[in-house]
This record gives sequence, structure tokens and C-alpha cells, in this order.
Amino acid sequence: PGRVRAADYRVDCLLVEDRGHWVLTHVAAADEPAALTGLAVDLGTTRIAARLVDLRSGETLAETAEDNPQIGVGPDVLVRIHHGQEEGGRDELQRLAAAGINRAVEALCTRAAVAPDAIVLMTVAGNTAMTHLFLGLEARWLIREPYIPAANQPGMVRARDLGLAIHRRARALVFPNVGSYFGGDLIAGILFAGLHRREETAILVDVGTNAEVVLGNRDWMIACAGAAGPALEGGMSRMGMMAGPGVIDRVRIGADGHLELGTIGGEPPRGICGSGVIDLAAQLFLSGWVDIRGRLLPERCDGRCRESGGLLHLELVPAAASATGETLSISQADLDSLMRSKAAMYTILETLTGQVGLTPEQLETFFVAGTFGCFIDPDAAVTIGMLPDLPRERYRPLGNSALGGAVRLLSDASAQD
Repeated sequence: PGRVRAADYRVDCLLVEDRGHWVLTHVAAADEPAALTGLAVDLGTTRIAARLVDLRSGETLAETAEDNPQIGVGPDVLVRIHHGQEEGGRDELQRLAAAGINRAVEALCTRAAVAPDAIVLMTVAGNTAMTHLFLGLEARWLIREPYIPAANQPGMVRARDLGLAIHRRARALVFPNVGSYFGGDLIAGILFAGLHRREETAILVDVGTNAEVVLGNRDWMIACAGAAGPALEGGMSRMGMMAGPGVIDRVRIGADGHLELGTIGGEPPRGICGSGVIDLAAQLFLSGWVDIRGRLLPERCDGRCRESGGLLHLELVPAAASATGETLSISQADLDSLMRSKAAMYTILETLTGQVGLTPEQLETFFVAGTFGCFIDPDAAVTIGMLPDLPRERYRPLGNSALGGAVRLLSDASAQD
């Protein structure tokens, strides 16, 4: 009451809907210069991306991405879920997830020159496993038949109960998941793409740990997931890694056999990311360095093939030219892994469209999410048979659709409907 009177009854109120009723979490004078902000979080297995948004104007104030501290426990959710079954493991994983978000909060608030206490609302999108680990829920049943989550709709949670260093009354809206393999990050992607409001049928592909594909429109949706992601996430070879400075993201082989590599930031090469791997495979095939099965042809590889450990290796960067001081090469086993992943991806697309009596060629819009969508060369993906050969204008990169959906939920109250 004192705050309302001091503002001469002209106040901004923040209300959040929680299971059918409204909760008042913040009251400020309408002309108060202090920022009233919201935090959108993409809680990834490897990285935590976050964006700070002015709730009054919808303007983005700052954005950051931090390594997920849970990596110290294990690089993948399977290891982390097993760790969560040990004494104190579940609490440790929850604290680590909160610590990663708090680190992002600190960075964002520093850049935007606002206090953490100004963050009065947040949204969180993550896969089903990461959502469980963040909320401290038992996740063991996600990896055991019949793979049932502890919760599908976490809803609104008090931020202070999760150890988050933001406004003490702030609420965190955690995106729902649909079973073990379709998490809140995919739901956020659907929201960001507007797939649920489209009259015409479209498809959304998000490649991460799994390849998740959703087909549908405002009347219906069907989805499928498959293990098509690891070969593109850095799990394909010793030189595979996520995008970053010095990582190979573009490959060209000239008519004279000259191999040209492009790196992020133009720095000396230290590894290769998913878009670079797809580029490489396409160029190897187009130049005749591999056959239609993806098998290396040493006699065509300009003297770059070496045998080691019973496997052929194609040298991409000699030790003297690499940032690591070691030769960067790709093996036949690495290429075989890519072939399986790209085949899985195409099979998912064919299976999903076939289930509703369509073919990929009948789709007018093909949304591609994540860094996969931002940096992939559609021509290269089509060349190796990973994506269907559609007119290129049909491919619509979405960027980080999970983060985009989390931001949309912050700024558009109708997005909860």
C-alpha cells in the first residue's frame, strides 16, 4: 500500500498466471527509471544461453552463453542421470545448473548495467533430462523402459527455491515437455517458429544430441526423434568440436585438388564443427575423393591419405599449420559415422512425412533450428543426402529457436495459450 500511494496510484504491476490464477510478483511506480527485466534461458546440455529483456519495451538488453557447469560431472545427460542416483548427486546437479544460470545473470547484468534484483520473471527451455536435473527431479526413469518423465508440465516455480540470484519473488516458467525425447526446447522452437498457428503444413528440424523433427500446422502435429546429432556435435572424431574461434566451418576442394579451409574468425585451425563436417563430406564426394558409399579413394586424395591403426586417415591440416601443433585428420570411421547420422536424419524426414501421406517435396517451408540451421550450407547437406533436394528458398534458418521461444514467452502473454 505504501508503494502504491507513493506513486500516486500510477504503478506498473507484474502478474504471472500460475495454474489458472494470477500471482502479483512486483509493483513499481509507472515512471520509475529502474529497469524491469525478464530473463530467457536456453538450458542446453553443453551451453547455457541467456538473454536479458526489458519487460516494458521488449528490447533485448544483453545476451550471453556460458558453459554448463554440469559438464564437470559428465559430458552427456546419460552420465549425469547415473550420477544423480548417487548419494547427494541429484542436489549437486541442481546446484550446478543454478550456478551456470547465475553466472549468466552476472554477465548479463554487468553488460546491461542493471541489478540482478531487477530480474522479476524468467523462462527456461531445455530438453526433458536437463529440465529434470535443473528442477532436482528424479531422472532415472528417463533412461529405463518405458521412459516416463517425473513431470511433463513443471509450470511456474519460485526462482528462490532453485537457488537463482534474481528478485526474491521472481517466478520461473519452465517449458513443458512431451515425454522423454521431446523437451521444452522443442516446444519453445515450435512457439518461436509459429508452427502451431500456421494454416499450411510445415516442418521443423532441430539437430542437437538428437535430431528432433516436428511436422504439422495449427490443427495437428506429429513428431519423431532419432540419434542423428552426435556426429555433428563434436562427437564424430578427435578433431570434432562445437563452433568457436579457429574451428573449421567451410571446406572447398578446387578442380586442381587444392584443399581450402575456412575457420571461424580466420584463426589457425584447431578442429572442425558440424557445418564444416557436412561441407567436407560434400566436397569429398563432388571431387571424387570418396565414392558413393563415402569410402575414401587414396589414389584420388592428392597424397593426403595415410593408414594408421588399420584405418585410412585423410590429412586436412599438417601439424605445422594447426593451432594445436598436431596433424588434424579425419578417418574412414569418422566418415562412416557421418553417413549413419545423415541417413538417420533423412530416414526421420521420410518416415514422418510418409505417416501423413506427404513427401518432403510437398512442404513449402522447412524450418531448421539451432547452430545447425544457422551455419549449415543447404547445398552441402543436399549433396550428401542429409536433407531433401528442395528449392533453397524453402529452407528457413531459425537460429537458437529454444532461446527465441523463451523470449517470446516473456514478451507475449498470449504465448501461454
